[in-house]
Amino acid sequence: MPAEPGGPGVLRPDITFAYGAAAGLAGDLLLGDPRRGHPVAVFGRAAAAVERRLWRDHRGWGALHTVVCTGGAVAAGALAAACTRRSRAAAVTLTAAATWAVVGGTSLGREARAIGGALAAGDIEVARERLPHLCGRDPQALDGPGIARAVVESVAENTSDAVVGALFWGAVGGVPGLVGFRAVNTLDAMVGHKSTRHRRYGWASARLDDIAGWPGARLTALLATASGGDPRGAARAWRRDAAKHPSPNAGPVEAAFAGALGVRLGGTLSYGGRVEHRPVLNGDAGRAVEVADIERAVRLSRRVGVLALAVCAGSRLAAGALRRRRA
Repeated sequence: MPAEPGGPGVLRPDITFAYGAAAGLAGDLLLGDPRRGHPVAVFGRAAAAVERRLWRDHRGWGALHTVVCTGGAVAAGALAAACTRRSRAAAVTLTAAATWAVVGGTSLGREARAIGGALAAGDIEVARERLPHLCGRDPQALDGPGIARAVVESVAENTSDAVVGALFWGAVGGVPGLVGFRAVNTLDAMVGHKSTRHRRYGWASARLDDIAGWPGARLTALLATASGGDPRGAARAWRRDAAKHPSPNAGPVEAAFAGALGVRLGGTLSYGGRVEHRPVLNGDAGRAVEVADIERAVRLSRRVGVLALAVCAGSRLAAGALRRRRA
């Protein structure tokens, strides 16, 4: 492995990320998430403890919560990276471990398939019990087709949040980028929603998540368009319907998945007793979601994740080569 000119034992950052991210994604594909002691769960408990100390019904206090939690995660990642930068093996191992910890494509697929299996067996109650593991919809308000649609939408959105976005920021910022993005995404899931408690307090976390998720969402939509079954349909749905979605990042991803799979997404849904009537994505060309579409969405998600690794690692390597050439 090539070393940095300044020291024989220092691995170049672009090579570190390429090797480490590949190993980390392979670890996720083979192992999935740990049953206990997941680093993201540890971060979530710490963020909840900070919230208990800081909570006020005020945007400023919520912004402080976002800075403390996200800044702490980034600082921890930077410190760990600094401690391993003199060792090739340690640097790659750290990047691999961080990648494995922050991506969640395999667990996403497992949960989606479990719900799909329950629906296929006609056991809608089991499907309703498992749905909260995947998304925040009110399961009792959904019938079988509604659950199937919710699963496909969640697979699409989480492909960006749990895989592609993390790889993008890892390519930009190494280990601090990986853990920082997942911290932002986790905070948004915890406090970035429009409940009475978090409407103001979670505002900063939600806005930061929109910013951090913007590039990963567009890359996810692009890769879903390129690798799905209907590239023209995906591009058309993305171009026509993405802006209709209330989320600036979920819109492109869900629209592209809808077009690639040839289904309709969006419509009426319920969160925490609050009913929302969202625009239908790919409504003119798509059909209603069926149970079999869950497996198709999971396979598309996995293809997108592998392609994202190739794009992000390749881009980091190309940028490193360009810098060395200019130097």
